[in-house]
Amino acid sequence: MRYDKGRKDASRGRIMEVAADRFRSDGIAASGIAKIMSEAGLTNGAFYPHFESKAALVRETVAAALEHQSEQIREALASGGLTMAIDAYLSAEHRDNPGHGCASAALLPEIARESSETRQFYTERLLAQVRQVAAELPPSIEDPEKVAFGIFSILIGALQLSRAVEGTELSDRVLAAGKDATRKLIQLCQHEARTEM
Repeated sequence: MRYDKGRKDASRGRIMEVAADRFRSDGIAASGIAKIMSEAGLTNGAFYPHFESKAALVRETVAAALEHQSEQIREALASGGLTMAIDAYLSAEHRDNPGHGCASAALLPEIARESSETRQFYTERLLAQVRQVAAELPPSIEDPEKVAFGIFSILIGALQLSRAVEGTELSDRVLAAGKDATRKLIQLCQHEARTEM
């Protein structure tokens, strides 16, 4: 039985949506195709007309998640600048919803074990995000891309720690410390740039 292109596209989109949520919530290795397809309301056999392998699904899903995150960063930067983007990233809401949150914070150890092609996709999209943030840093900062990498490192690490520790109070303290460390990094780089002038 043949289906029209719109239905096929909808099925593909649903598979990717479910996979993105499962990968970020449960991990890539723990998310089997059968579970993803069942949750998407499709049979296992319906997977292969859309993706040649689970690796292809991982690659496309991670790329889409990072593209979506880039849009969220753009919106946060446009509406409230870097401070708002930092606050949104290190929020309790983001911490408590890994299935809809940052793919990097949820999947970095697993992405590191993926194929070279998947890691290349990840690298390209991460660099785009780093450059987005670097463009928002004060112009006096000498190496904004380096500082942006530092910001990402703090943000992702703080979010991962906040999810790993037991107890909401400690988790909230980790988020607050991450926000504080990120702001201090930016201030320090601005101060160094001014003193070198």
